[in-house]
Amino acid sequence: MKTTGNTILITGGTSGLGLGLAQRFAAAGNKVIVAGRRAELLRDIEASNPGITGLELDVADPTSIAEAFTKVTASDPELNVVITMAGIMQPEDLHSAGFLETAEKTITTNLLGTIRTIAAFTEFLQTKPDATIMTVTSGLAYTPLALTPTYNATKAAVASFTDILRLQLADTSVEVLELVPPAVATTLLGQDQDDSGRAMPVDEFLDEVMSILTERPDEKQVMVERVKPLRYSEANGNYDQVMQMLAGSH
Repeated sequence: MKTTGNTILITGGTSGLGLGLAQRFAAAGNKVIVAGRRAELLRDIEASNPGITGLELDVADPTSIAEAFTKVTASDPELNVVITMAGIMQPEDLHSAGFLETAEKTITTNLLGTIRTIAAFTEFLQTKPDATIMTVTSGLAYTPLALTPTYNATKAAVASFTDILRLQLADTSVEVLELVPPAVATTLLGQDQDDSGRAMPVDEFLDEVMSILTERPDEKQVMVERVKPLRYSEANGNYDQVMQMLAGSH
């Protein structure tokens, strides 16, 4: 993926890693559109971030996705990059059926939201000579966290979907990337309040991601060093140990 001269849409781009990535891409010479549900927050982001514009979008609502597609492709017909950052992460206790509401909400946002967004934009992106779809998974797609079973499952599903999307679009102009974050100090699951050092500082994560995209543009999985113990635990033969370690740290 080239890191400058793009028009980039980031769903879930109004906070955390999404907003941080938007700011980095804008500073690198890209036009960036951040999408989220809250109009007031989008206006605040526009006011304080030159080069970033807002787009109302709720990835849990198919109608909202369709309306956002129509709006953004009319206002920014040069759009050539879509990054599906929107997601939620909530704890679940599987001892009783009470977790089901959280599970369904997580699947709707993380998995269906990603797939519906990709479905809306894929044909359009194929008309561009140099386009990219970047999905966002997690190290927990590869070594799950006991506290968040459905979150882990949705991220594993997105990783699998991304592999096949890349395979099927190999004969098109659309490059397909997977961003695989570790635990990062954002408000997702309160990791910004974690002073144990387990969560990677946001700026450190963004520095490494932008370095990978710039220096290793052919990477299909964008992985900082800190996520690799989770990504490769099965290959390294310590999957059970790493999973137990994660369970004990929360």
